[in-house]
Amino acid sequence: MIFIDMVGRTVHTITKEDIDVIVGFIRGVVKDTGSKGLVIGASGGLDSAVTTKLCADAIGAKNVLNIFMPSSVTPLADHVLTKDLSRLWGTQYKVIDVQPAIDLFAGMFSSSPAALLEKGNTSARCRMIVLYNRAKKMNYLVAGTMNRSECMMGYFTKSGDGASDLYPIIGLYKTQVWQVAEMIGVPKEVIKKVPTAGLWEGQTDEDEMGITYRDLDIVLNGMTLGLSDSEIAKDAKIDTSKILEIKNTVKMMEHKRSAPYRPDITFNDL
Repeated sequence: MIFIDMVGRTVHTITKEDIDVIVGFIRGVVKDTGSKGLVIGASGGLDSAVTTKLCADAIGAKNVLNIFMPSSVTPLADHVLTKDLSRLWGTQYKVIDVQPAIDLFAGMFSSSPAALLEKGNTSARCRMIVLYNRAKKMNYLVAGTMNRSECMMGYFTKSGDGASDLYPIIGLYKTQVWQVAEMIGVPKEVIKKVPTAGLWEGQTDEDEMGITYRDLDIVLNGMTLGLSDSEIAKDAKIDTSKILEIKNTVKMMEHKRSAPYRPDITFNDL
C-alpha cells in the first residue's frame, strides 16, 4: 500500500477507498494468522489513535486492546486522553507503568542522566516487551503505529516501536495520516496535538528532525518520484542543503528498515 500521486508532484489525497484497503488488510492479517485480536500501544498521539480506530473498524473494538505505558515524563493529560479514546471507541484498555523497568536498565547501563537518546530507546524497547508479553498471553498480534515518514527517516527504535507484527499505516506519510484521522472521526484534540514520541520531556518530532512534516513529506515524495534536488526544493520551498541532509539520512537508515543482514549461503547437506 503506497499512496502516492505518480502523475503529479503532490502527495496523494487519501480517499475512502484507500481507507477500505487498509481496513481489509488488517482484517485479512488477523484472519490468516488465526489470531484473536490486536494489541496497540496507546500514547494519545495521532498515529496510535488512527491505528486503533482502523483496527477497531476492521475486527471490532472488543478485539482490540490498548495499553497505555507511562513513564516519569509522560503527561497526565495523555492518560486521560487515551482512556477517553478507548471509551469512545469501545476498545479494551490497560495501564502498565514502565518506569521501574526503565530505571532498572538505566542502572545496568550506568547511563549518564543526560543520555536522552539512550533512555528514549530503552523506553521504547521496554514498551514493546509489554506489548508482546500481553499479545502472547491473549493470542493477539501487535499492531505497530509507524507511518511512512518515520519509516523512511529511520525515526524509530530497533526492537522498540520498530518491532511489530503488522503496520497498518506504514504506507501513509504523516500528512496523509492527518487526512485519515479527519475522515474516520479521530477527535480534533488529537489531530491538533504536536507530534512527539514522548520519550523525554519537551521532545517533539519536528524539532528533533529539524523540519516540519509538511516539508518532509514533500521531500520524501519527491525522492520517491525521482525528482531532482532543484525540483524538490522548489516544491518544498526549502534549501537544497536540507534535501541532501534528508537523502543522506534515508540512506543511512536503510539498515533499520531491512531484515537482518546475512550471508547468501546455505548448507543443506547433512
